[in-house]
Order: sequence, then structure tokens, then C-alpha cells
Amino acid sequence: MIAARRAESHNSIMQHDLLPLFPLQVVLLPGSPLPLHIFEDRYKEMMGEIISSRGEFGVVLAADDGIVNTGCTAVVENVVKRYPDGGLDIVASGRRRFEIVLLNEEKTYLRGSVQFFDDEVPESESADPVFKDARRRALAGYDELRLLDSSEPLAGPALENPQLSFQLARAVPDLGVRQVLLNTRSETLRLRLLADFFPKFLTRQRRISHLRSVAPTNGHAKVPDEL
Repeated sequence: MIAARRAESHNSIMQHDLLPLFPLQVVLLPGSPLPLHIFEDRYKEMMGEIISSRGEFGVVLAADDGIVNTGCTAVVENVVKRYPDGGLDIVASGRRRFEIVLLNEEKTYLRGSVQFFDDEVPESESADPVFKDARRRALAGYDELRLLDSSEPLAGPALENPQLSFQLARAVPDLGVRQVLLNTRSETLRLRLLADFFPKFLTRQRRISHLRSVAPTNGHAKVPDEL
């Protein structure tokens, strides 16, 4: 995992070009919802400015040695609750992917000069047999996951979405896999990654579901963490 290093601001970078950054133990994907409870003063300040300007902020994965240098912007869709101390409950949603070029620490919260990017794909991809196979297998795995018991049922896939992989990836809890998907600039490659990931994940989920169904209910049973 590559972490972006902190750097002093550069005089040639205008303040309005800097994207507010929110490091989290989350990999946000384009189109995905992100509920947040805002309680730190620096992020209260950030969200106050973003909400008033209807701007974007960048969500980046917090790593042990800094932050990962590829993230996804988010916009605030709904302010669910405002607290007397200025805290907020909000729902944001993922928008654009970016790479951090330079970090700026002049405000109480982190900002960055970023470069936005999207997929680099040939127009004929939808007719590619490799693409079709990856899409079929990824959808089959996602549909199997939807059939498993879940407290948060997965939505039906929007098949017309040109970046369907990002919707299917909402079912992926592994942050490393999600970060790879976020970085990948090909829908075919993302679908292939998901097609390979889902069968292993499904095996694990079925095992957990089975153990829960047969475990005694005396309060001592626990599903092993390593499953």
C-alpha cells in the first residue's frame, strides 16, 4: 500500500484548487453511499465549508504510515442531524477518483492538490469476450451473495451502468481489494477481480452462516474470527 507523504504547500498552487481530505478506515467507491458522524472540531469546520459551498471532499484510506494516495471524492447528499456542539450526522456519496499530488497542512484539516482520473478503456470493450465472461461471472457471484441472509440486503445491480463493477464491489468488505478496484482504470479488469474474489468470499460466508445456524444458544458460542 503506497502512502502519500505530507508536504508543505507550494506557492504555485492556489488555495481554491485544494481538495479537503478526510482520512478514514474506509475505501469509498464512486456511487457508494457514505454515512458519517462528524464530531472532531477540524471536520466540523471542513463540513461547514463544504455544505455551504456545496463542494466536494476527498475520502482517502488511512494507513499506518500516512494516507493512501488514491481516493474518491464525496458530496454531502443529506444532513440527517445537527448537534448543539456543531456535530453532524450526514450521508455523502462517492463521485470522482483522484490521485494526490501534494499535501497541504495550512488549515486544521488536511487538503491536497489532486489529479482526477477515470477509466482508460477501448470503445469495443462491451463486445470483448473476456469482458463478457468477467461480467457474467462477477454478476453470478454478486447474485449468490444477495441470496445469503443479511441484515443489509444488497440492491439489485443496475446492468446499464458502464461502471457496474463499482456497484458490485459494495459487497466487498476487504479494504485492500476495494483499494485495488478503486485504482484500476479498466472495467474489464475490475470485473475479473470481482469474478475471482466472490467465489472465495462466498465459501467463507456460507461457512460462517452454517456455524451460526448450528451453534448453541447458551451465550458461549462464537464464530471464529479467522474464518
